[in-house]
Amino acid sequence: MSKKKPTVLLEHYLKQLKLPTMLQEYASLAATCSKERLDYPAYLLRLTERELIDRERRAAERRVKSARFPVIKTLDTFDFKAQPSINQTLIRELMTGEYIDRHENILFVGNSGTGKTHLSSALAFAACSQGRRVRFFTVSQLVTQLREAQEERQLQRMQGQLERHDLLVLDELGYVPFSKAGAELLFEVISRAYERTSLIVTTNLPFENWTEVMGSERLTGAMLDRLTHRVHILEANGESYRLRDSRQRLKRRKK
Repeated sequence: MSKKKPTVLLEHYLKQLKLPTMLQEYASLAATCSKERLDYPAYLLRLTERELIDRERRAAERRVKSARFPVIKTLDTFDFKAQPSINQTLIRELMTGEYIDRHENILFVGNSGTGKTHLSSALAFAACSQGRRVRFFTVSQLVTQLREAQEERQLQRMQGQLERHDLLVLDELGYVPFSKAGAELLFEVISRAYERTSLIVTTNLPFENWTEVMGSERLTGAMLDRLTHRVHILEANGESYRLRDSRQRLKRRKK
C-alpha cells in the first residue's frame, strides 16, 4: 500500500493543479525516458512541454468555438487564380495579424460569391491561432442580437462583451437595409471599436451606396470616417464562384 501512496498523491495533486496532460502521460513518459536513460530534468522538461502544447491546443480550440464561424475556412483552400483582382500579397501580409496590433480595419468590397467571406474567415481563423479573441457575425445577425439585448435591457452588457474582442468580423453589409434604430446600434458598435478593436467588414456595395442600407447620410458618413481611418481595402471584382460552378455542372450534364 505504501508503494502506491506516492502515485495516488501525485495524481491527486495533478488533478488539483489542473494538469490533465501530465496526469495522463507521466507514467508512459517515465518509462520512455527510463529506456532512453534520460535524467529527471529531461523527463520533467518533456512532461511540461506536452502539457503546454496540449494546453495551447485546447485554448485555440476554445477561441475558434467562441468565434462562432459559420464554416471554418483557411487560406490554403482559396483559389487566387480564380479571383485575380484580389491583392494576394496584401492578404498574405495580413495573415500575420499585425494589423490587429495596430487596431487597423479590413474592408472587402465586391460582388456576391467572389470569396470575401472565405478570406475574412481565413484571416479571423489565423487570428484565433495567434491567441486573439475573435467573433464572427453577419451584420444582420449582429443588429438583431443588439436589438434583442436592448429590449431585454442587456445592451450595455453585450457592448462590453464585444469590446473584449481583438477582432470582429461583420459579414454581408449591404444585403439587408436597417431600421433607424438598427443602423444606430450598428454605428455604436463601430464607433466603440474605433482604435480599440479591429474590424473586418465584407460588403457588396460601393461606399457611395451605403446610405441605402444605413438610411442616413450623416450616420453613413460618420461610420465610414471611423472604418476607413486606418484600413486595408481589398476589392473582389471577379466572377461568382457559385455562378461559375453552376455553369460547369450544366456543361457536364449536357455532355
